[in-house]
Amino acid sequence: MRSKQKILDATLGLIAEGGFEDVTIAAAARAAGVTRQTVYSIFSTREDMISEAMVGLVVGFMGEIGEKADRAETASDFVVETIVAARDLLRRQPVLNTLLRSGTANPLFDPDVMDRAEPVVRQFLDGYIERHPEFDPTQFDGVEAVFTRNALSVILFDDPTIHDDDGLRAYLRRWLVPLLTFS
Repeated sequence: MRSKQKILDATLGLIAEGGFEDVTIAAAARAAGVTRQTVYSIFSTREDMISEAMVGLVVGFMGEIGEKADRAETASDFVVETIVAARDLLRRQPVLNTLLRSGTANPLFDPDVMDRAEPVVRQFLDGYIERHPEFDPTQFDGVEAVFTRNALSVILFDDPTIHDDDGLRAYLRRWLVPLLTFS
């Protein structure tokens, strides 16, 4: 288990330094101080290694995003605050910031990104509903796709020199909230 964590940490370091294109099995093995065979015994592919490293990182930060979003008084405010907190985190965290750069190895430009993202969003919404029983769970039915697409568009195409957090909140309340079925 110790080698696995070293490899995951090395993978995140490689991503932070040079982006997804710089991550190879050999580079991760070298950075982790293990053999390529050790990496292959734990991860079947480069993509599996990157995916597990990124999921671990994101799961770690979901608590931080959740803390900010949990202060929301309405379901729509929860969606808005989640997107604002996620954008802020992506801007501050070097590994996650690489997601803002395009490239052939960037998982956000993979055709399966929605298939991977929607279950994570659903889990996040379910966690919020559990912590806030005053909200009707049916308010969130089918929201995953709208939430995910809008969050990804804000993250990928946002211009940080134009939109501060309050500007993003205003934008989301004007354009996203009316699309959702709750208030």
